[in-house]
Amino acid sequence: MSIRLEQLTKRYEGRSVVSNVSLEVAPGGLCVLLGPSGSGKSTVLRLIAGLAEPDSGRILLDGRDLTGVPAQRRDCGFVFQSYALFRRMTVAENVEFALRVPGVPGAERRRRREELLDLVGLAGLGARLPSQLSGGQQQRVALARALAHRPRVLLLDEPFGALDARIRADLRRSLHAIQRELAVTTLFVTHDQEEAFELADRVAVLAQGRLVEEGPPDELYLRPQTEFVATFLGGANLWVGESSPAGVRLGQVEMALPGGVRSAGSRQRVQVLVRPEDIALRGAREELSHPVLGRARVEEVAFVGSSERVRVLLPALPGVRVIHPPAPFGGTHVAVDVVRPQNVARSEPLGAGDEVWVGIRRLHALRHPGLSFVSVGAGPAAASAAELARLTQARCDGVATAAELPERLAREPVDLVVAPLPARPGEGIGALLAAAGEAHLLLVDQPRALPPERFLVAVAVGEPGKEDVDFVGRLARHLGSPATVLTALEVGTDESGRRIAERFTSGCVRTLERWGVSAAAEVVEGDLAAAVGTRLGAGHDLLVLGSPLADEAGRVRWGRAARAVLDALRGHPVLIVRSRAAEWAAERR
Repeated sequence: MSIRLEQLTKRYEGRSVVSNVSLEVAPGGLCVLLGPSGSGKSTVLRLIAGLAEPDSGRILLDGRDLTGVPAQRRDCGFVFQSYALFRRMTVAENVEFALRVPGVPGAERRRRREELLDLVGLAGLGARLPSQLSGGQQQRVALARALAHRPRVLLLDEPFGALDARIRADLRRSLHAIQRELAVTTLFVTHDQEEAFELADRVAVLAQGRLVEEGPPDELYLRPQTEFVATFLGGANLWVGESSPAGVRLGQVEMALPGGVRSAGSRQRVQVLVRPEDIALRGAREELSHPVLGRARVEEVAFVGSSERVRVLLPALPGVRVIHPPAPFGGTHVAVDVVRPQNVARSEPLGAGDEVWVGIRRLHALRHPGLSFVSVGAGPAAASAAELARLTQARCDGVATAAELPERLAREPVDLVVAPLPARPGEGIGALLAAAGEAHLLLVDQPRALPPERFLVAVAVGEPGKEDVDFVGRLARHLGSPATVLTALEVGTDESGRRIAERFTSGCVRTLERWGVSAAAEVVEGDLAAAVGTRLGAGHDLLVLGSPLADEAGRVRWGRAARAVLDALRGHPVLIVRSRAAEWAAERR
């Protein structure tokens, strides 16, 4: 039986705990829902089992919509972390309980019971009470009970969370064998990465109620596509460098990027992931056959059983932003985490204070670099920036005044500046755009309810409009917010012009959908400001505009139509997207 979730959403007290989650598990597959505490994993299981009802979205089992279907008719077996055994019933009675309710004959119940107890390794213990069993044995009873009525879907909510490491490992092997033997489609919730890697055919990583990434466990570990997954799964050295003809530049080192991942455009930032086991340490530079980052000092060495963890400190790498491990406040070095197998640790011992050369065996470039924000002032803009960063797993790089902003961004570029909305937007935004440089600009006049109900993307037909849509896709995919792409034609535009506009907006919708954003297109005739004004507040609450190109003096001049749109905002936030064409114009000056 296949499981398909379509835009599943659940709110408690107005807050989304599961937001627009779409996921499919193949028949007989085992998918692990992995994420930090509070990420919505258990809520997803409860929604599938019918123990809670979604606010929107659909759950389909083999194409059958479960909306309104009671829990007892969903053909799901559920194993809880707390076991939930009946304390006054024997093991045998607990396993048989699920068969008594539908009235299965006694002989059939006993046969099924003994079959299951043998399957989970508890043959001969049917007469015991739960209190006479170990924690691991009780969990096996809970699994046998969940399987008693031959469910087509098995749901397990952190079933091994209360057990010690050795018992957990034993139960993982048993569960894996049982699941394969019965070919039951399984969703398993855990925050333990080792469990996820060992059990799963596919792993779905959740954060803040949203599905961040999903795929085979080795793909997510070796080739993650988001900053969150890169740093959540295992150890990570994550830096932001620059694109180069060879691939990527970290400081003075240029390296090819495997897999053909390249960044278009000059000085485009590239996030580079190096796992700790892919760092090489040698006493002499000539002993390294890999690209060399530089000479470092060993800060600490830790024995962790089968491996050794080493942290070394490199001198600051010019032009490189450190994401993980985070740099200590006031620090002037780059911390690099390294994992070495014990045979290497024994043959090449290291201690705190030793000098070593650092090389990179393997690196991975993230296709979807993480976002970074900075706010202007400490009022509504700072509050909105902090909440937006939380929802998008982005970095909120602090607060600056408008006067400090250009120098701050020259030192460390960001993706988005969040600033107060001027009293007369059509007149006051130009100065903010000049201060924000190449960054996109979000203007708010009060702390906003996030995520937005719906983006309204007002585009002109052409290349700059594509830039607007692409950045909205990067942002909206984290927020789970849908979008409308709106363009306005002059009254009396001929059929050819309308077809061009419709083709362009359809392409914008497809681009957003590739980011996982639900989108629609509208082509209207007449006044753009009027069209925007009727939609803001009526299902749309965040306007997106592209910034016009700067003139020779670096000033941004809004056209009459754009100024009218800005002045018609009436307190609604606006996101102004900078196009690459603006960067090219700046380079020509």
